[in-house]
Amino acid sequence: MRTRIAVGSLALSAAALVGIVANEGYSDKAIVPVPGDVPTVGFGSTTRDDGSPVQMSDRTTPPQALGKALRDVQAYEGKLKRCVTVPLYQHEYDSFVDLAYNVGPAAFCGSTLVTKLNSGDYPGACAEILRWRYFKGRDCALPENKRLCGGLWVRRQQENRRCTGEGQ
Repeated sequence: MRTRIAVGSLALSAAALVGIVANEGYSDKAIVPVPGDVPTVGFGSTTRDDGSPVQMSDRTTPPQALGKALRDVQAYEGKLKRCVTVPLYQHEYDSFVDLAYNVGPAAFCGSTLVTKLNSGDYPGACAEILRWRYFKGRDCALPENKRLCGGLWVRRQQENRRCTGEGQ
């Protein structure tokens, strides 16, 4: 029998960290991943070590990039632990950290997902992940937007399946 654990006692699993960096992809130089987005470097980091925004001239190495990703994940975990007040299964926690890494902790913590989660509606919270499928007003689940942002929809489906425990 599985038991949910107090969110303050959880840490992102190694498998989930690997999934995040695989989804983000690696670039040794700063890029704008999709038109209209902010510059990222490494595995999707948007800030430098000093907290300032990534600039297009920034470069990194794989070990530095993994360090930045881990730093970012830990910061997002801290924020998630302040806004989520209910216990979670590890797979739920991993899904929510992955989502927060992608959308930002402020957007995550201010979401309907967190409201549902904190009210004990675990299935409803997991279902909310699928609502985060828009980029620049475009629905990434629609076939005509696949080239622009189809990877986002694939990621949301993966996060949702993990959250619900599918395949656990």
